[in-house]
Amino acid sequence: MTNRLSSEERAALLETLPGWLPVTGRDAIHKTFVFDDFNAAFGFMTRIALKAEQMNHHPEWFNVWNRVEITLSTHDANGLTRLDVDLAAAIETFTRQ
Repeated sequence: MTNRLSSEERAALLETLPGWLPVTGRDAIHKTFVFDDFNAAFGFMTRIALKAEQMNHHPEWFNVWNRVEITLSTHDANGLTRLDVDLAAAIETFTRQ
């Protein structure tokens, strides 16, 4: 089982993830991505899905047309872990593709 991040770890790691914000009321992070159209948003989600499957760590997400909202939290740990930070970092690389 993966351990939840300490307050110090969380603060340091979130500084490396621009735009990712804590979720009010739960130990999770969230970010909204906006694309030119549905095709670009869906392609982004597909790249994330392949990476998430490889990591065996899957996001909570919501998509409407050109917008993708992603929330990350490790359910087994009941909160934010290094897995979430690693997936968020991978997601950030997909925004530059």
